[in-house]
Amino acid sequence: MKLPGIKTMSFSKTKKKKVVRNNSIKPRSYGKNLSRCNRCGGRKGGKIGRYGLDICRRCFREVAQDIGFTKYR
Repeated sequence: MKLPGIKTMSFSKTKKKKVVRNNSIKPRSYGKNLSRCNRCGGRKGGKIGRYGLDICRRCFREVAQDIGFTKYR
């Protein structure tokens, strides 16, 4: 993985490996970015996870009546 600015710095080969390893983007197993809408895949926020839906609020409004939800006034 190449990081910007590493070429301009003068490091030894082992020091360069340590810099790249410690400053690279690490894979995450948590957070908002991993929980995306299962239907459209776009939105990260506004996700409805209740009842195992895992869809965003926009998609929910489109498919709510098909699923069986009713709107109370």
